[in-house]
Amino acid sequence: MTVSLKDILAGDVRVAARLMRDLDDEIPAAHRVLKRLYKHTGRAYILGITGAPGAGKSTLADGLIDLLRKQGKTVGIVAVDPTSPFTGGAILGDRIRMQKHTLDEGVFIRSLATRGHLGGLSKSTIDIVNVMDAMGKDVVIIETVGVGQDEVEIVKVAHTNLVVVVPGLGDDIQAIKAGILEIADIFVVNKSDREGADKTRRELETMVSMNEYGEGDWIPLVLPAVAQNGSGLPDLLEAIDRHRQFIYREENLGRYRTGKARVELLEILKKKLLEKAVDDLERHNLLDPLIDEIVRKRRDPYSVVEKVVDHSYAFHLVEGERRNAGKGKKK
Repeated sequence: MTVSLKDILAGDVRVAARLMRDLDDEIPAAHRVLKRLYKHTGRAYILGITGAPGAGKSTLADGLIDLLRKQGKTVGIVAVDPTSPFTGGAILGDRIRMQKHTLDEGVFIRSLATRGHLGGLSKSTIDIVNVMDAMGKDVVIIETVGVGQDEVEIVKVAHTNLVVVVPGLGDDIQAIKAGILEIADIFVVNKSDREGADKTRRELETMVSMNEYGEGDWIPLVLPAVAQNGSGLPDLLEAIDRHRQFIYREENLGRYRTGKARVELLEILKKKLLEKAVDDLERHNLLDPLIDEIVRKRRDPYSVVEKVVDHSYAFHLVEGERRNAGKGKKK
């Protein structure tokens, strides 16, 4: 199937799915299409949902999709899952709990595997979000894997970030360790019908109140919800809309767009520079010998990386080989 820019912009689901798959598989032709698509992005509202495993992120996303569809909004969902050690694909596939939306033409669900990428997002998440944006989706929801303390990259991509916590899992301590106070625009105390929910909510509100905010800053909200039965979700959606209005103020929107563009550029740059560095080492048959010398403690990895970064390793070693070859000829 040929991936056509016109078909993507028209919202063709089959063509978009093919492009997303090719982007995740790093097919060069897919990136050429993405370059042309980029100028058509920036219209979708991006909502991030993160939190500890078992907090009910997928159920919450499912409930928000229902409400957004009732408002007539089209929705894209990027569900980032842990990588299967056997297949390299997303373990949970297209999120079983969201399957009721698969026949809805206004909803597009895409699961991505992290494939070892740290930060809670797959390395192709931003690309997939941009495709859904160009397709014309009104809202794109990113649900992260949320398995550690460093799962905070989502804040760089989303307009609004929801951090989902539940009572009884030591969320107060976990929140402080993960630094989620800095990334949450709205805390959602899910399963708030459980014992201890009020305590969790008070602790989060205390954390927020102890933080320092400048004049005009957004102060994170703490809202209760029971995603399983939809309780609290209309209030949550209203709060999301309030934050959207805050973000869309001229001074805030410009800052957000600059931050997102910076993340996109740096992520692509890091990826390309790493690929080039490894390619250079392999092309000169240096990668395995360097690894061996590090194993034997003849070199340290820090010095090796410094020399690779300043492009001196391949040059000096190749020049050394040439000099040695020249000495051999003189003899």
